[in-house]
Amino acid sequence: MNKICVIGSINMDLVVNVDEMPKKGQTLIGSNFKEVPGGKGANQAVAASRLGANVCMVGKVGSDGFGQNLLNQLKNNNVDTKYIQIEEGASGVALITVDKNAENAIVVSPGANFKLAQKDIDNCIDAIKESNVVVIQLETPIDTIKYALEKSKELDKFTILNPAPAVKLGDDIIKNVDLLTPNETELEILSGVSINNEDDILKAAQVMLEKGVKKLIVTLGSKGSLYIDKENKIFKKSYKVYAIDTTAAGDSYTGAIAVSLSQGKNVEDAIDFASRVGALCVTKEGAQTSLPTIEEVLNYKF
Repeated sequence: MNKICVIGSINMDLVVNVDEMPKKGQTLIGSNFKEVPGGKGANQAVAASRLGANVCMVGKVGSDGFGQNLLNQLKNNNVDTKYIQIEEGASGVALITVDKNAENAIVVSPGANFKLAQKDIDNCIDAIKESNVVVIQLETPIDTIKYALEKSKELDKFTILNPAPAVKLGDDIIKNVDLLTPNETELEILSGVSINNEDDILKAAQVMLEKGVKKLIVTLGSKGSLYIDKENKIFKKSYKVYAIDTTAAGDSYTGAIAVSLSQGKNVEDAIDFASRVGALCVTKEGAQTSLPTIEEVLNYKF
């Protein structure tokens, strides 16, 4: 069996470009407004599917106009949507501002995503049973995330938690995570260790390993990424490209890692592949619109 189950958020991203991020109380004139399907869970599912994986998704969309569009986008990217439910009310929405340096600021209104409950995991348990890798983020209720991780480990699945948006997590959640994929800010929040350099990253990672995480990959933006477990650490420099928009770069990376590990690749090859995918992602605008296909990754000359 070689299938990835993604449990998580499905949003419509409302994106606007600005020269500089607005200051408190400031109104700016933006440009290039667009609606782009997103949500960390959906992004990771589409990323994995475009990279050749067999992917199913567990989540919820609203009964509003965005809901059907979001479902159609997933279907058009060959993501199995039979475990996605339509909830009465609003779909999740993300308000994204992108500046001239390709940096972004994001505010998420969860909508239907926060109605994903433990009973929904039970109702979709076949999605987990049919997969060998389960990918989860933090844009659905924490109790549901905890339960989904417990069920995944009971079924002996490899679990990946992308801890974004970062919040403090209990040890009862952490102990069921095989691979944690935080960025530096998220690792700082999770571990309680102030991060200013690589030594601090290693200290913070050690805290998470002691809590029960088996492995970590810390994404470092333009600097690269760092793999850490109890015996090893592997640093991978990023591939240099001209960045247009960093939205979904972390999601593309996590999706790529899931694909590589589901295919039985070693960690070093998985990190290299994910680094290529993440680099290509930032060369395009938007969330799912920026996610590269496997052909693009294999053919691009870095």
